[in-house]
Amino acid sequence: MKELTLEIVTPSKVSFRGMVKSITVPGTEGSFQVLFNHAPIISSLDIGVVKIVDTEGNEKKYSCSGGTVEVLKNQILLLAESFESKDEIDVDRAKDALNRAKKRLSRKNEEEVDLTRAEASLQRAVNRLKLTGNAKFM
Repeated sequence: MKELTLEIVTPSKVSFRGMVKSITVPGTEGSFQVLFNHAPIISSLDIGVVKIVDTEGNEKKYSCSGGTVEVLKNQILLLAESFESKDEIDVDRAKDALNRAKKRLSRKNEEEVDLTRAEASLQRAVNRLKLTGNAKFM
């Protein structure tokens, strides 16, 4: 069977280790899918959704807050800043983060506001809420 070895590591844990049919990641230049015999690549990741198709053909989606991915000889190593399944996401915390980021961005003319950090926080919160089906709160 044409499978890939996948390992996903965050700063706090190994989030996934196993065999998969494919993975789709949010590259900084656009999403791309990795299948069996993919060309070697190292890419940076953006905030977005990672889709994994397991060996049984089941698709699972995860929230990713950026990182890097390396593909070499049917082995994938994804180093993620954060990696969460729908069930791991604290919806109330994501809503609070969204509101804090919006508040910071509304004060963008004030010198102490770090716009880059506020925009990234907003993107992470939106990504989490979309994955959990709570996009109506945005």
